Amino acid sequence: MTTIRVKSLKHRYEIKIGSGLLERSGEFFKALDFKGKVLIVTQRAVASRFLSRLTDGLAQEGYPCEVLYVPDGEKAKSLESLAKVYDQLIRRDFERRDVVAALGGGVVGDLAGFAASTYLRGLAFVNFGTTLLAQVDSSIGGKTAVNHRHGKNLVGTFYPPRLVVSDIGTLATLPKRELCASLAEVVKYGMIRDRQLFKTLERQSAKILQRDEELLQELVVRSASIKAEVVSRDEFEIKGERMILNYGHTFGHAFEKAAGYEKLAHGEAVSIGMVCAARLAVSLKILEPSVEKRQTQVLQALGLPVKLSGGAYRIPAILEAMMRDKKKRGGKLRFILPEKIGCVTVLENIPVQALKPVLKEAGAV
Repeated sequence: MTTIRVKSLKHRYEIKIGSGLLERSGEFFKALDFKGKVLIVTQRAVASRFLSRLTDGLAQEGYPCEVLYVPDGEKAKSLESLAKVYDQLIRRDFERRDVVAALGGGVVGDLAGFAASTYLRGLAFVNFGTTLLAQVDSSIGGKTAVNHRHGKNLVGTFYPPRLVVSDIGTLATLPKRELCASLAEVVKYGMIRDRQLFKTLERQSAKILQRDEELLQELVVRSASIKAEVVSRDEFEIKGERMILNYGHTFGHAFEKAAGYEKLAHGEAVSIGMVCAARLAVSLKILEPSVEKRQTQVLQALGLPVKLSGGAYRIPAILEAMMRDKKKRGGKLRFILPEKIGCVTVLENIPVQALKPVLKEAGAV
């Protein structure tokens, strides 16, 4: 087991990465001196595979559990789902000493974390990420949110978990599409901070898709270490460093919104978003075309889309969604763009006319 420590102004917390960790949940809770009961927020497909392992682990140390099931997909990240979490907490008389735990991917973590951050002004929150996306990215850093009809993650908080547990064994049953989509975030880490990680993805793509456990654990550890380092220095995205973690996301979130959060998985949208960001960087002459090509090739090798399809993506709708992006400042969009592998920069005041050909090349109309 690898332990990574994250600094937060609220408290420090640990990320535990390894196999067979769900069964040790009670041990981890006891080490944190938790005293109360636990509400586990999860989805039925996830629960069928992993819930008993988690509840058995908690029961070994005497932690009583309640379970709340939320819908699959982005529809779980809604104000309606949030109200259901509050209803369960109230019905079961949860108090400030009690714990909210997320078991699942980024959607469940965002929803449960936001509920924990706001109910009774804050309950302890623990994130058990069962997807690669959660383990390398969304479970770390304390961003919680639900979606609004006007945009993704518009209602949320910064609220660090008390613990993150990434059981690599859960990745063995991850659907192939979800595994591939999650790998977009790992490519992101290689592009923004880690040339060697990027080279590993280039050289080992076939082995990664075969779910080599040792290799997957390496990807999780290296990615989580980068995110922990960045958020420890810029927890609330004030200094600008944390913004680099959104590489590909300004485009990606707009693609998700334009498609009604149904056609593209988050990682698929980020993959196409990174392609667009690299092409924009090439057009602005801050990135060599050869680097853009390498990024596209590694995304394709990992089973990720590099172009929009289906004819549902209209340039005006995408640009409108971009203008609701949280990273804008003074009404102006800011883009995280690559300068080379392992290094990105933040640019603003990019004219809309520079975006339109990039979006058109990506398949928007």
